[in-house]
Formats: sequence, C-alpha cells, structure tokens
Amino acid sequence: MDIKQYMQDVGRNARAASRAMAKASTGAKNAALNAIADAVIRDTSALLAANAQDMDQARADGLDAALLDRLQLTDKTIATMAEGLRQIATLPDPIGNMGDFKYRPSGIQVGKMRVPLGVIGIIYEARPNVTADAAGLCIKSGNATILRGGREAFHCNQAIAKLVKEGLEVAGLPAAAVQIIETPDRAAVGELITMTEFVDVIVPRGGKSLIARITADARVPVIKHLDGICHVYIDDEADPEKAIRIADNAKTHRYAPCNTMETLLVNATVAELILPPLAEIYRAKGVELRGCPATRDILPDAIAATEEDWRTEYLAPILSIRVVADLDAAIDHINTYGSHHTDAIVTENYTKSRRFLREVDSASVMVNASTRFADGFEYGLGAEIGISTDKIHARGPVGLEGLTSEKWIVLGDGEIRA
Repeated sequence: MDIKQYMQDVGRNARAASRAMAKASTGAKNAALNAIADAVIRDTSALLAANAQDMDQARADGLDAALLDRLQLTDKTIATMAEGLRQIATLPDPIGNMGDFKYRPSGIQVGKMRVPLGVIGIIYEARPNVTADAAGLCIKSGNATILRGGREAFHCNQAIAKLVKEGLEVAGLPAAAVQIIETPDRAAVGELITMTEFVDVIVPRGGKSLIARITADARVPVIKHLDGICHVYIDDEADPEKAIRIADNAKTHRYAPCNTMETLLVNATVAELILPPLAEIYRAKGVELRGCPATRDILPDAIAATEEDWRTEYLAPILSIRVVADLDAAIDHINTYGSHHTDAIVTENYTKSRRFLREVDSASVMVNASTRFADGFEYGLGAEIGISTDKIHARGPVGLEGLTSEKWIVLGDGEIRA
C-alpha cells in the first residue's frame, strides 16, 4: 500500500464529508446515532468474537494488565457503548446556536454562532469503545473524523466501524464522515498528523509515549492530555466514613483508567484514624502501598515511597500515600506533582472546599466525590473524545461543545461604517 496516497484519499474524502456534516439536520444525525446503537446491540456476539481475536493476540504479544483491561469488551461494556450513543442523540445539538448578541452604537448586532471544527483526527490505543464514542460525538457535532485505533484492537475497531458506516447510510449521511484507517502501519499516523490541508485538529488518546510523539511531530493542532496523576486529599474535617468510601472507590473501582487515584494525601491530625482501616481494604484487594515516613510509622508494612512515586501514573494496584500538615501542604503537593487531570478533597468544611476548588490547577476538581466520576458519560456528555489537560480551547472531558468552535456573526439593516 502507498501510505501517503492512501492517507491523501482518506483526508480528501473526510474534507468533502465534513461539508455535508456541517449542514446535516439534527434529525439525520440523531437517526444515525440510534441506528448505530441498534446495530451495536444486534451484533454484540460478532463484536465479542472480534474482541476475543484481539485479546488472544494481545496476550501472545505480552501486553501488560492495564492495556488488556482497556482492550477487553464484555456484554456490559458493549451495552454501555450503545447507551452512550443514545445519550448523545438526546443531547441538544450545539451546531447553529446563536447568542451573546449586543447592539453596537452603529446599529449593528454582534453575536456568535457555534460551528463544527471540521475534520478531527483521533489516534488511540487499546480501547475499542473509543471507536463508537468518537464516531458518535463527531457525528452529533457535525464533524467528519478519521480514526486510527491501535493495532492491538484492529479487528474489533474494524467491526465497530462497519456498524458506524451502516448507521450513517441508514440516515442518508456520507459514509466517509467516519473513516477508520485500514492499515496498522505507523506511517499512516505520521501522514495524519501533518495533513493540514485536510485535518483541523488531532486528539490523541493513549500512553505518554504516544502523546509525546504526536505533540512533538504534529503540524495539525493537538488537544491532548498526558498523565492522569490524580489525588484525593482527606482533610482533618472530613467525615471518616465518606473519606474511606471515596478513597477506596477512587483507587480500586478500576486500576487502568486515567481518572483513578494514584496518590492519597491524608491530614496528619486524622492519619492514625483513617489509614489503618483503609490499608486493610487495600490489602484485601491486593493494592501495594508506598508511603512517606509518617505513613510508614502508621503502616509499617508499606514500602518507602520515593520522589519518583509522587510523579508516577501507575495504572496498576499500587498507591502512594503521603501524610500532610494541612490544606496548604495538600494543594502545594497536588500543584507540584499532579498532572492537572482530576483531584478531590474530602471535607465537611465549606471554606476549605471552596479554597480547594479555586486553588487546585486541574481540569476537574471535586469535593466529597470519587475521582472516577471524571469522564464524559458521568458528566452527562453522553461520551467523550478524551480528557484534555490543556488550557486552550477544551479542558476536562471533551464532549460535543469541545468539538465545536464559534464564529462571529453580524446582523445589520443597511448600516455602513462612517
């Protein structure tokens, strides 16, 4: 295959489809989403078979537990995939919305209209559900998309893409609105991230090395996140029952996602009350604990934490624990070592919670809730393209609005500039 020519054809088709999608009706877009959801449920057994093929190869290739967890599809995750598409269909269509009108002294009205970005390239590893989520969000937001899934999910991604194409055609929308790259050759990625004439933005989802490479080599603008080094801080005015429940869930609900807690911070005043029962829960679930000296005074079997632990996204049953003096020390630790992804405080003190929300520099900041809520589905976005730790354009879970832009519009009645 001539990769350059192939990618030029994909890009050209995507650009043409993006113009049709930009003017597609809400009804047609919703019909496509519901048709894809129906097809996903109908073909559950076929998707599981394709996923099993990918899983067998991934195990043979020695993929680690975190990647295998992300790659695995089940009846439940497939049902969630379909539900995500249906949720997107029920969301308000942002395209064409006009607002912020102001009359100017000249007599003109100046406002803004929400519009699609155009063509979005999405590069991701392992997770086949991203194929459906990304396709759904791009369809509803009036964009065309080029998807490049990881080779480890090749068969499953192709199977899902076939259902997406079916749904687009049922709704009378161009099949090229969602294209999945049909070769695992990495040269295709190099072409995709430099096709400025066809692609408007790149969204990478995957490990640190993938995102670092895309960021370094792309000529197309990138919406990205790097690590998910997420924290929970248990304050001295926390409800102990809430604190234990949240710290347990934030770490052990699932180990692989980027919104899983990697470092637990505990106020020194309550550390002896909170840490022993929490450690018992973690030990029962096979979580390795790494602690600061004050933590190890309370939990002698914890491994000594190193400076590197505070900067590490484990994506595994490993947790670093640090005992801190107060809220200031907790905020300082998070802003020093965190990845600006998701961080939470457990406290009953309103003033402290407001300070935490204001001063922690992260895309999602929470009070008395598990960091595991930081995703598009739980935020009511239907699904997400990814979680951005950037500060420009989109931040946090990137749903419909994050895949749009605004243009200025002017309404006049014959006014001319004097």
